[in-house]
Amino acid sequence: MVRAALRVLGFEVKGLASVGQWIVRRRHGVPPGASAVTYAKEQTFMLALMLFAMAIETVVVDLLLVALGVPGWLRYAVLVADLYGLLVGVMLAAACATRPHVVTDDELRIRYAAYFDARVPLDRIVSVRTGRNLNEDSMVSVADGRLGVAVASQTNLTVELAGPVTVVRPLGRRAEVTSIRFFADDPEAALAALRPRLTVPS
Repeated sequence: MVRAALRVLGFEVKGLASVGQWIVRRRHGVPPGASAVTYAKEQTFMLALMLFAMAIETVVVDLLLVALGVPGWLRYAVLVADLYGLLVGVMLAAACATRPHVVTDDELRIRYAAYFDARVPLDRIVSVRTGRNLNEDSMVSVADGRLGVAVASQTNLTVELAGPVTVVRPLGRRAEVTSIRFFADDPEAALAALRPRLTVPS
């Protein structure tokens, strides 16, 4: 429980840092010569809509509490909780924008915001292919050695591995996977970045 709480606190810190990087238009963990593979566009509209709805709700609820004459301490507690929810949404958007997947000469780094980060050595990749799956049931899932990292319940790239790679789930549990499905805004561009760096036909 303590470990999970510390990981959640780490997500918050990384999320706040991502907001700063978003403001100054910098990306995290993309070294010179690497290819950034974005994945945030598919969820941008829904996330913006959610944040707008949350902002409206914050104002309406606060006005309602004032009209009902609730104690000031309760009104401020609700207001802080609502504003914190808005901040979490902004941190998610910022982290997704500033922490893309990354392809270097040595590895494929698959991420989702501040919550997930897996490094796959390129020499472990047997093949990579496109193929849209619209039925992913969670952001990060592992079943039968298959890892799924979805955006808006979708993946569109599949990487097959020569042997198991250990990944760490958002709350700290480890798993070994031999197949990875993930989402990219432009899967063809992701293939173009990956294939020249692979040492085996894909």
